[in-house]
Amino acid sequence: MNKVIETIRERSSTRGYTAQPLTEEELDILLHAGLQAPTAANRQEIHFTVLPGSHPILLELEEEKNRLREIISPPHNFYYEAPVVVIISADSAYPWGSLDAGIAVENMALAAESLGLGNLIIGCIRDAMQGEKRDYFSGALRFPSSYEYKIAIAFGHKAVTKEPHTYDAAAQITRL
Repeated sequence: MNKVIETIRERSSTRGYTAQPLTEEELDILLHAGLQAPTAANRQEIHFTVLPGSHPILLELEEEKNRLREIISPPHNFYYEAPVVVIISADSAYPWGSLDAGIAVENMALAAESLGLGNLIIGCIRDAMQGEKRDYFSGALRFPSSYEYKIAIAFGHKAVTKEPHTYDAAAQITRL
């Protein structure tokens, strides 16, 4: 079977990581996979903020997410203790930034799977990133001027495995 199709079929969200850090080579491969994603009109406006899982701003994001959702002491933080989190932002005035970020994050997720690494695409911090503390978080994460959160992804070595999700092709596909 084709390696790309096999990787797509095998990929699943990882919700448990070992403490083993990623190598610089692994991280570079993942970041370049995101940079190589197509963008509308080849504008290449998306920006990647790379954080170690121990960065204090991630705790602040977790606390704000929980406050907004009225969650008390979840069993895991939003990135499941992954050693690396990448937050993707894009120009808030550009209408295709969310789409471009989504394409980039999928490239990165598939690249991680192909390397045998776990990954988790993260949208749950959207309310925290776009709420009343938006400017604070954007500044702390050093987003370029006028950029805003679009999506995030966590990476690490898998401590747990999960079967890829199932789907109902008959219900989800319409052929005309």
